[in-house]
Amino acid sequence: MGDWESGTVFGAQIPFVRYCGIEALDVTEGRTRLRLVLGPDHANNLGIAHGGILCTLLDVAMGTAARLAAGGPVVTLDMQTRFLNPGRGTLEAEGRVTRGGRSVLFCEATIRDAQGTPVASATGVMKTVAPKGAA
Repeated sequence: MGDWESGTVFGAQIPFVRYCGIEALDVTEGRTRLRLVLGPDHANNLGIAHGGILCTLLDVAMGTAARLAAGGPVVTLDMQTRFLNPGRGTLEAEGRVTRGGRSVLFCEATIRDAQGTPVASATGVMKTVAPKGAA
């Protein structure tokens, strides 16, 4: 689904996602799944996943689900995050739209570690926007 070499995520060019090392896995029943293998550059001073990389992974999971549901680009208007357990190793995120209209979509996402333990979750509000270069 994601094309790692070209930096696309479910058809969208998102350079920051490639920079972070986030991989698109698949889309099933409107739910996007992504993976992040944590490395030393993703850590905080305690050696666990930095909250910023967890927020990015949650945002991308919700944003990709919203973009696919809306059929075009979206931006994040609001995001509420809960950090539940330390993030280590390989993480998987799942994002989905819980309710959507023409211009605003409500989403949620969860990150789990390789053992299935919840690491973080978020809810968010995404807004559709005109494609890049559109008038």
